[in-house]
Formats: sequence, structure tokens, C-alpha cells
Amino acid sequence: MQVIGFCRFSYPAEGGFQVEHASLEERIAYLYAPARMQERLRHFEAICLPGLRAQTDPDFSFVILVGDSLPTVYLDALTALVADVPQARIVARPPGPHRQVCAEVINAQRYDLSAPCLQFRHDDDDAVAVTFVARLREAAQDCAALLAQHRLVGFDWNRGWVARPDPQGLRAERNVTPYWGVAQAMAVRGGTRQTIMNFGHQKINLFMPTVTFTHEDMFVRGHNDHNDSRQKKHVTPIDLPRLDAAGETLMRDTFAIDADQVRRIFG
Repeated sequence: MQVIGFCRFSYPAEGGFQVEHASLEERIAYLYAPARMQERLRHFEAICLPGLRAQTDPDFSFVILVGDSLPTVYLDALTALVADVPQARIVARPPGPHRQVCAEVINAQRYDLSAPCLQFRHDDDDAVAVTFVARLREAAQDCAALLAQHRLVGFDWNRGWVARPDPQGLRAERNVTPYWGVAQAMAVRGGTRQTIMNFGHQKINLFMPTVTFTHEDMFVRGHNDHNDSRQKKHVTPIDLPRLDAAGETLMRDTFAIDADQVRRIFG
């Protein structure tokens, strides 16, 4: 079954943000601010890509949606970062309705719209375990009877880590949060054009049966000053402990996140 991962990289959508902007021009100015873009690229390189690059099951597609107004300097940097990720494809679109554009881009990646597929959403500062695609396929096989009865079935791995990279390495702690939008996927029946991006990640269980897994670490939720969810007023800071050598080894083995590389990129 085809597996498609989807990532928005600073795409200036109409809607889709927790913090609203007065105009499209204001949103683009916020998204493409140099300090923000440099941080997004660092997180993408150090946190997001390593686990995707090291998947034990490499048979998946990873489409990255960007705006057609993304400055060339950032598009070139993004292109260079995914040059050695054969599953990755960058797609540029003009601003448009968030859910509609995302669905169009995902469906355009499907080999055959009449065939079923598995889809997962992924933010540019998050990570999944190197076994994620393999586990997703296993889950679909284990739930074959459920998939046969429903057009859409959600899968959610809710155990992982919150992590903040910095010049000294990683601050991180374990976390269990259901429907957080990372390590979250959906099985889509053939002929169905709805995609995982048609549903809010915290509300996916209101629209379809979902299966949750809590027995293993499957995600790293990136924590940084430019998270969309952290732009609201009165957001409580999170004080994360510094990982020791054992923690750094776990991150490398589970997510392919190398603390030495983090120190280099953020230093």
C-alpha cells in the first residue's frame, strides 16, 4: 500500500494557523522573516530529516508544500537539505484555502486514486522513529477488517518526547499526548479524496474510528520559539531537562537525531 507523508514548510495558506494575521501580506512577512526561516531550516535539518532518511522501510513518498513566493535563498537551502532524501519532493503552490490546497497536493502524489493508501502528517520541526513507516504498514495489516468496513481509519502513536535543540545539544523529556499531530496517520480507501489534512489532528477521532498505540517511543515534538502554537499570549514556558549521554544515545538509536550534529547546526 502506498505511504505518503506530507509536510507544510512555511506555506502561506488561507487559514490553517492558530494565530491569525490581518492580511496575506502580513502572514507572508511573518513566515519569511529571516530569523524564523533560519530556525525552521535548522530544525528541519537536525530534527525532522534524520529519522525520515533512516526509515527501516524506505518505500514511502514525502511531499513538502511551500509557497510559490518562498524566497529563492530559502528554496535553494531546502532543496539542498533534501538532495539525499529520494522520497522527498518539494511542491510550490500559490496561497489558497488550507485544506483544499493540502488535499490537492497529497492526492496528486497518489499513484492510483482508485487504490487505498496510507497518509501521515509531519511538521518541519518534528521527528518520527526510524521504524514509523514499518509500524504504520503493520498497523494497517493488523486492522485489515476495520479498514474494510470504513473509508477512513486513523492511527495515532502517542508516546514520545518533547525536545528543544540548542548549541549545547538537546533538552528533552518523555511525553504521552494523544492526537498531537505527530506520528499520526490515516488509512484512506480507494476512491476517497479526503486526506489526513482535511481533519484537525486533535479532532480526528470525531470523524472516523482510530487506533492508538502507547507501547513505544514514536515521535519527537520539536519545541522552539517559532512554533505556531506558541505565538498566543500567556503560553506557559516549558523547562526541559538536558539530556545525558544515555538520552543522547536513545535519540540517535530511535530517531537518528545526533546530538553532535545538533550542536554543530545550532552552534
